[in-house]
Amino acid sequence: MKRLFLAALLLFPVAAHAQGLPALNLTTGPEGTSYSLSLQIVALMTALTVLPSILLGMTAFTRIIIVLSILRQAMGTQQTPPNQVLVALALFLTFFIMQPTLTEVYDQALSPYLDGQMEPQPAFEAASHIIKGFLIENTRQNDLLMFQHLAGDEPYADNDAVPLSVLLPAYMTSELKTAFQIGFLIYLPFLVIDMVVASILMALGMMMLSPMLVSLPLKLLLFVLVDGWALTVGSLAATYGLGG
Repeated sequence: MKRLFLAALLLFPVAAHAQGLPALNLTTGPEGTSYSLSLQIVALMTALTVLPSILLGMTAFTRIIIVLSILRQAMGTQQTPPNQVLVALALFLTFFIMQPTLTEVYDQALSPYLDGQMEPQPAFEAASHIIKGFLIENTRQNDLLMFQHLAGDEPYADNDAVPLSVLLPAYMTSELKTAFQIGFLIYLPFLVIDMVVASILMALGMMMLSPMLVSLPLKLLLFVLVDGWALTVGSLAATYGLGG
């Protein structure tokens, strides 16, 4: 079955060309190179395939979703809020945090390219410079140096000299470390409430009563009184220099 699929995939452009259909064609004219519709669709599907990796590896999404997941576990609310709500909140917060960077990319690279004022290569270099600035600003120096040594590279002259093959794993490692540090600080107050409730129930001889039944309302009450969601979301945004 796999061989048949590969053979059909290889023969599709030939059959399409034999029937006069523009399968994967490039046309060079006075106005530049134009691509057939099929080739544009292939490029679009490839970009959509890479999009989740870009979202996870080059934005604030990883730190946000990990902290929100730890917060839900610390509260002990099982699947409340559900995963869809946490992912939606993480996506919107990621867009809010990345908005200054994305706006700068649009103003300095994408918009001039679409207006014909900049060639593709300079536009890509300008966008890459902006993205690398955001990544390096939020990457720990120790993590960047570790991957630099693993790659066997010499010290980099500037941000543009840092290759993405070194910067992206360093950024992801730094994000994971920061997310778990924030999660630890969030977990402590809820852990204290669980320990106090369990100690009180043990002292009263109510060993058959689950401490979770008593501590859960108390944790929810504490979280509501301190406006926990706004505090958590605001603190996450502040870790990226917003609101300072």
